Amino acid sequence: MRRLRLASGLVLFAYISAHLINHALGVISLDLAERGLGLAVLIWHSRLGTVLLYGAAAIHFGLALRTVFLRRHWNLPVIEIIRLASGFTLPFLLIGHVVATRVAGVFFDIPSSYGRVVTLLVASGSQGWQLALLTPGWLHGCLGLWITLRRFDWARRLKPALITVLVAMPLVAAFGFLRMANEVDVGPLAVAMRQPSAEARAGLIAWQTSLTRGYLVVIGLTLVAGQLRHRWMARQSQET
Repeated sequence: MRRLRLASGLVLFAYISAHLINHALGVISLDLAERGLGLAVLIWHSRLGTVLLYGAAAIHFGLALRTVFLRRHWNLPVIEIIRLASGFTLPFLLIGHVVATRVAGVFFDIPSSYGRVVTLLVASGSQGWQLALLTPGWLHGCLGLWITLRRFDWARRLKPALITVLVAMPLVAAFGFLRMANEVDVGPLAVAMRQPSAEARAGLIAWQTSLTRGYLVVIGLTLVAGQLRHRWMARQSQET
């Protein structure tokens, strides 16, 4: 289970890292970020990339649910609490990614474009939410790697450098995104030209709402089922 969690986590960490690096390219120019997005789409939208990304997400999420279901108490070290809490925000990012790219492209014929995405995020005032979703996933991945690697001497020696990367990457990505936000035209005409049709917008909102609600329901049911299981086991042990 540990190796499966690590392998799936590394795939998701690569995906989040690619997102942050892509945002960071915006420090140089929106055009360079668009090229980086083209490369990311080429990788993650390929058959292999699709299987790796969504397979890793399903495995990692399934293992997380198993942990929640089996856990008897939540008296955990602070680093574990932060890792778990930040990890459960990752599906919100993945849901947004699926809806904005796969669903938008397959069902509504909307191409992936940094210019379009940044323009619409800035126009709607939701760019901060997009950046906020990236940071917990990055933190979760970094903490997971550290928990795995901290037993090695070389990892402990590199701890200051690793902390620097942990802090710097989201900051540079945020700065790159803000630079791109200043570069795009958010006038009414530009927004209208990049805006999907009313039917497409309604469809995308419905997809995202349904997936998000489904995710929250699954977590809630798992928590309740786990607590019921522990109470039943405790009652059984008392009777015997």
